[in-house]
Amino acid sequence: MPIVKWEPFRNISALQNRINKAFEDIFREGDPAEDAMSICAWRPPVDIYEAENGIIIKAELPGVRKEDISVELKDNILTLKGERIADRDIPEEKYFRRERCFGTFVRSFTMQDVVNPDKIKAGFKDGVLEVEIPKPEVEKPKQIKVNIE
Repeated sequence: MPIVKWEPFRNISALQNRINKAFEDIFREGDPAEDAMSICAWRPPVDIYEAENGIIIKAELPGVRKEDISVELKDNILTLKGERIADRDIPEEKYFRRERCFGTFVRSFTMQDVVNPDKIKAGFKDGVLEVEIPKPEVEKPKQIKVNIE
């Protein structure tokens, strides 16, 4: 039987989403189907996995320009920020249906180990942001020569 690491806060995000949905359902006015389409908070999905050289974070960002994305590391928290801008050429009254979400997003991830920000690499191709966080270097023991008098 394999041993699985217990993560007490693993499902906290899913719980928060369920609570928010419950309150939205209670206080919603008008046609529930149409209101569900108009409520839109954009949170791009991510995959996080371990590779040979470190941790890889892939975020789906369709319709986001490279210039509108930032990757920051502060206090060992990696933050992805960006904005997907709506088509300004099309007036609101011309839309029959609008289901895609636009606006800013922020995703933050706490790193398990101390990360050197200068070694983080990020690339953006085909609407997917890929951030590579190298494994921390193992500190080698330092030998000190002792002089005997």
